[in-house]
Amino acid sequence: MSTPYEPSDDMPVYVISVAAQLSGMHPQTLRAYERLGLVSPGRSQGKGHRRYSMRDILALREIQRLSQEEGVNLSGIKLLLDEHRELEQARRLIAELHAEVAQLRVELESTRAVAARLAELRRSGSDTRSGLVPVRSARVAVWEPMTGPSSGTGPPRGDK
Repeated sequence: MSTPYEPSDDMPVYVISVAAQLSGMHPQTLRAYERLGLVSPGRSQGKGHRRYSMRDILALREIQRLSQEEGVNLSGIKLLLDEHRELEQARRLIAELHAEVAQLRVELESTRAVAARLAELRRSGSDTRSGLVPVRSARVAVWEPMTGPSSGTGPPRGDK
């Protein structure tokens, strides 16, 4: 469980002078990188001072490594960082879709079990209203037609 005293990697807490020191750069370099869109520090409430997160610090270190050790220019680094963000976003979407597919498989299995039980009851000639059909979980919507003099107006009543 997260508390206010357990900062996450994304929590903007470091002022520019501390972020510059942690990343081994000059504060003016951090400002330039922000203008170029290489980093996007948060802003504090009130005066709106830049606040850097640990993730920002790590990104700054990676920018420095790519620039100094690999010889990649800043526009190339921006392209790499943008592609990395898109990749991470795609990975999150894939994980969400996998979870949704798993849930749909569970629902399909439950629906198949209900269909099999109903088919068994129908074959045996039992009255399906008296037989219990096991259902693990289901999403059900009930629609009841409106009757009476107000059947043409008002909101539908299907929320019983």
